[in-house]
Amino acid sequence: MITIVNYGMGNLGSLQNMLKRIGVAAQVASEPEGVLAAEKLILPGVGAFDAAMRCIGEKEGLREALDQRVLKDGVPVLGVCLGMQLLTDRSEEGELPGLGWIKGRAHRFPKDLGMKVPHMGWNIALPATESPLVTDLGPEPRYYFVHSYYVKVDQPDHAILTCRYGLDFAAGIGRENIYGVQFHPEKSHRFGMQILKNFSDL
Repeated sequence: MITIVNYGMGNLGSLQNMLKRIGVAAQVASEPEGVLAAEKLILPGVGAFDAAMRCIGEKEGLREALDQRVLKDGVPVLGVCLGMQLLTDRSEEGELPGLGWIKGRAHRFPKDLGMKVPHMGWNIALPATESPLVTDLGPEPRYYFVHSYYVKVDQPDHAILTCRYGLDFAAGIGRENIYGVQFHPEKSHRFGMQILKNFSDL
């Protein structure tokens, strides 16, 4: 059973539908009790970094429950889109600190690259570091992106997928039981299905 964390800024329905399509049981939890009982967690995210961290912080006991299950109990977690950025220390988009579970930060795509921002649409992302999340992806796996900020991790081996959009950036990050993907696996057809299947099999 995968528990999708509803803190007020996530694309819950699409994730639930895709998980159901691949035969994976999922539920939504908005209270700490649901997080504390979770076997696996997905942290979705749509919107701005500070607003998301504020929502997590304002729900009594939620941040503590997340830290307990992920950092102390070692429950697998997958951050999706903004949810991946929240796993890091902070973002140029805001002032509040992130969860700090993977060392790094989110940066805005530079204007001088001559690329449209946000980065929107399909792009290839290739495995960069061996990880159970990125196995059996097949040749040229393509994913659907919508983002204006990209993550730089402090340790290169924490970038498990890389993508190029004017520059090379981490499309997927991971260490131990903590994973994140910058794209939307629930909108990425068979390639996204494989990512979610890999996560469910952890």
